[in-house]
Amino acid sequence: MDLILWRHAEAEDGIDDSARELTTRGHKQAAQMAKWLKTRLPEDCRTLVSPSKRTRQTADALGITYETTKKVGTGTSATDVLSATGWPEAENAVLVVGHQPTLGHVASLILSGREADWTVKKGAVWWFSSRPRHGDDLVLRAVIAPDLL
Repeated sequence: MDLILWRHAEAEDGIDDSARELTTRGHKQAAQMAKWLKTRLPEDCRTLVSPSKRTRQTADALGITYETTKKVGTGTSATDVLSATGWPEAENAVLVVGHQPTLGHVASLILSGREADWTVKKGAVWWFSSRPRHGDDLVLRAVIAPDLL
């Protein structure tokens, strides 16, 4: 299984957290990362997106169909996200477009076995693969931020 974590791009400040929109820079970050992802995502990839406006705008840059779900929204736990994706047993790849600190907690739980306060940069992608046919090997395939593209 491939699990791709994509933190939403830069967003405006605001009191209504769920309604915050991407900044001009955020739209550019989302477009850069979407261009990179489009050539690499498996065709059967399932995409789960937090209901917030900034995550939906980030995912919209891909131009694909996705599922909006609170299971990957603000305030969810790392185990909630992993459960929603079926990690590590799911047959298909899953892309999650979500938030900090949850995505950092997911990354640390996968790589170290415990939740820690790791940072996923705005607009960045962390890509993991679990290979059950190879003794449950865990591979960190990519960590990339939009400013590196």
